[in-house]
Amino acid sequence: MMSHLPTPSRLTISLSLVGALAIAACHGHAPGGTNTTPPISAIPHDLTELSVAKAAELVRTHAITSVQLTEAYLARADVARSLNAFVTLDRDFALAAARRADAELASGKSRGPLHGVPLVIKDNTHVAGLPSSAGTPALRAFVPKENAPVVQKLIDAGAIVLGKTNMHELAFGISGYNEAIHGTSGIGVRNPYDLTRFAGGSSSGTGAAIAARLAPGGLGTDTGGSIRIPSAVDGIAGLRPTVGRYPTAGIAPISHTRDTPGPMARTVADLALLDAVIAGGAPATPIDLHGIRLGIPRDYFFANLDAGTQAVTATALEKLRAAGAVLVEIEMPEIKHLNAEMSFPVALYEAYDDLKVYLQAAGTGMTVEQVVDKIASADVKATYGMFVVPRKLPGPNGTVDAGPIYQNAITNVRPALQQYYAATFAKYKVEALVFPTVPHVAVVQEPKASSIETFSLFIQNTDPGSNAGVPGLSLPCGMAAGLPVGLELDGPANSDPRLLAIGMAIETVLGPLPAPPPLH
Repeated sequence: MMSHLPTPSRLTISLSLVGALAIAACHGHAPGGTNTTPPISAIPHDLTELSVAKAAELVRTHAITSVQLTEAYLARADVARSLNAFVTLDRDFALAAARRADAELASGKSRGPLHGVPLVIKDNTHVAGLPSSAGTPALRAFVPKENAPVVQKLIDAGAIVLGKTNMHELAFGISGYNEAIHGTSGIGVRNPYDLTRFAGGSSSGTGAAIAARLAPGGLGTDTGGSIRIPSAVDGIAGLRPTVGRYPTAGIAPISHTRDTPGPMARTVADLALLDAVIAGGAPATPIDLHGIRLGIPRDYFFANLDAGTQAVTATALEKLRAAGAVLVEIEMPEIKHLNAEMSFPVALYEAYDDLKVYLQAAGTGMTVEQVVDKIASADVKATYGMFVVPRKLPGPNGTVDAGPIYQNAITNVRPALQQYYAATFAKYKVEALVFPTVPHVAVVQEPKASSIETFSLFIQNTDPGSNAGVPGLSLPCGMAAGLPVGLELDGPANSDPRLLAIGMAIETVLGPLPAPPPLH
């Protein structure tokens, strides 16, 4: 229903041909081939298995071309339609950009560390010339004329936008059960490891696309867990940066206090590369885990775990201990109370004003009420109708006026929560908190996936750090019953490079996950 995917007849290159082109490139026959071409062993038969950094290296050294790489992802995306990962997949746009990238390299020009590498962008984030629907029917025809600044940073570094990815409608949910999305597998974005399960949200499509090797990396956005939740359940890595580290202009908002874009990829090393491109500076590099103090906040963050998540997390922590990390048991008794007093009051109250400002500034020609009138998903429709538009919050006997509660949350609760995090890091002398990203593995993709019970369960561990504005990193730590389990690291505010360095060391200890099963 919201798909602009190319038909199979438009995909004129097969994966086997891509493999043949890659092998030819290994023998120095790629355009612009040089003596720095890596050996055949450095180039996988399937180019879609490349990391962002490795793909960039192989394009830069003329071992493969950007066109070959882009064709490989386009072909794989056609096979993986059942994921419902893409809103817009623009073959002509992407291939034209890839041809330009190859021509520039042939003439000796490189745009930067992402030259010729295809990435995907969540559909609430502007890409000039491509629709930006924010996953909602009213905005399907909205086509921004300029890139969001965070997208422009990637393009300036040489990246190619492969397409726009599906999402939970208006980013207001964690399941990706978007009733405006209808595909061969049913409603909503699907998990590459099991098509009956959800891909998390709200950055559902970016998570599913990267996990299924439809792109090596991309952008999501995160208000209360929308990068880290899909990263965890899809078996990839995702960074929610410190609020304010990345620009938020050109992105359909929920809450200016809580929103941030962030990178998603299969490895933390790739996140570090993307973070450096967006925020500036050199990419973080891995450190030795020996002696690194990591806090284990069991009382809150280890509650409600399913058996598989509990077992996988315990094994991962033992591996970190064996690698020399110092695991410190810590207590955060006030976290649940402080988070509850800020979470919904801020998101639900700011959503109306922030969306109003965005719709006007972006030139959509729409009002908030017009957008809300066409919302397709029952859960999002109810949220806007009951709370966002009338400026109400849930109360003990119905709803109550949101204004005074919001003002208290912003004026008093948020500073208290931020101070609580800072004091915890200082008291226990830890560099990061470590805990399961989400308490359960991916649940079945169905209307119940968008229930308040499921929502509350899956944001349990990601929400507090979001409200405090601190950086949060999710990385794969193992498999439970054939489904990925994520491990989150939350660091002090503005510790993003150090958090990524720790994350890279941890991913080396834990190792990669198996790839999802082939899609047909």
